[in-house]
Amino acid sequence: MANKGRPGAVRKLKKGPTTGTGGHGRKALEGKGPTPKAEDRPYHKAHKSKQLAERSAAKRPGGAGGARSAGARSGPKGRATEEVVTGRNSVVEALRAGIPAKALHVAIRIEMDDRVKESLKIAAERGIPLLETGKPELDRMTDDAVHQGLVLQIPPYEYQDAYDLAEETVEGWKKGHIANAPLFVALDGITDPRNLGAIIRSVSAFSGHGVIVPERRSVGVTAAAWKTSAGAAVRVPVARASNLNNAIKQFKDMGVFVLGLDGDGDVSLPDLTVATEPVCIVVGSEGKGLSRLVRENCDQIVSIPIDSAMESLNASMAVGISLYEVSRQRAAK
Repeated sequence: MANKGRPGAVRKLKKGPTTGTGGHGRKALEGKGPTPKAEDRPYHKAHKSKQLAERSAAKRPGGAGGARSAGARSGPKGRATEEVVTGRNSVVEALRAGIPAKALHVAIRIEMDDRVKESLKIAAERGIPLLETGKPELDRMTDDAVHQGLVLQIPPYEYQDAYDLAEETVEGWKKGHIANAPLFVALDGITDPRNLGAIIRSVSAFSGHGVIVPERRSVGVTAAAWKTSAGAAVRVPVARASNLNNAIKQFKDMGVFVLGLDGDGDVSLPDLTVATEPVCIVVGSEGKGLSRLVRENCDQIVSIPIDSAMESLNASMAVGISLYEVSRQRAAK
């Protein structure tokens, strides 16, 4: 009978890899490779943020690869957040103007004043959901901006297609369903939402039929634009053109005269002869003016007579003056 080893005895092994190891000893010396990015490590908070962003993107129209709406903005680390109005004065003014809203967030145990009371009253009358929200969540929604306990959520604006809007308007005018000749305003390189809001307001005041904005390098209908329009954005459609130059060519094919506004135009505004026809007025940014291609595609470049001491007019002011002159000539006829 063989002798059993002593209890607890350890048999010594030879150094180096043993038969059948498959090279495990050699692989152990190779290391684990480069350290993964923070967002790829499941235990890291950056990984959770990435997952939340992907889920949010999947819920938006167009999925994760879809373009973000103009009403949305980027939060920290690229996280998409909805357009919001913050602060007691801004919120109450937005509600007075009739800006569409998804919800009014009110801080827990907020200190009441007249602005808060009026905001709650208007929201209740319009059927806007009132949500009591903690300060940390309000801070997250506003990217730590000053909100004073009030945050108004604005839904993304639903843009019409520029070609469809023009076609419907021209056809409606030809059939007698629309009394006034089609009148549009197109924006070339304007990025200030307050300019857009003021232009929408002027278009509404002078019976215009729509505002055209390019998809790229242009302002969209944000909360600031809604507020500046004083509610006119409810009545005046804003349409998007994937390419402004192509849209201008399509307008011309429909019989719409495209007039570019510029200080050194070849036609003075009072001498305009096509005001009673379908018209699209194109305005550029205050600094750069009309882009070269847009300028070349316009039927006429129109200038507004001003004092030589004044270098240029604000875009919204130039549009307002032009719309007034067009409206005056139409009324005179």
